[in-house]
Amino acid sequence: QVQLVESGGGSVQAGGSLRLSCAAYGHTYLSHCMGWFRQAPGKEREGVAAIDTGGDTFYADSVKGRFTISQDLAKTTVYLQMNSLKPEDTAMYYCAADVTCMGWVRPPGGEDVKYWGQGTQVTVSS
Repeated sequence: QVQLVESGGGSVQAGGSLRLSCAAYGHTYLSHCMGWFRQAPGKEREGVAAIDTGGDTFYADSVKGRFTISQDLAKTTVYLQMNSLKPEDTAMYYCAADVTCMGWVRPPGGEDVKYWGQGTQVTVSS
């Protein structure tokens, strides 16, 4: 089992920045890929960004150029630096982990991704 503990999030005005962190505990060999999904009210959950232990990354088109995912040297903590935030970025952000990053691509919404954090709210006001 893998436990994911998130921190960060909060409220910011449009154009501002926030940083999310997610630490994995337990059988971390099962979390070769870690990243984030988000779900806004009334919308489907979507993959935002992911990174594997080899350093390969995935970004949703809507966040490319604004969000950056990174990991610590132990590769058990990932960070999501979110810049130039927009009101449409407002959502509950969930840290997730799995053996591979395929779950960030399909099926949509990450329904096959195995490990999930509790979620942290990000609110961007205009």
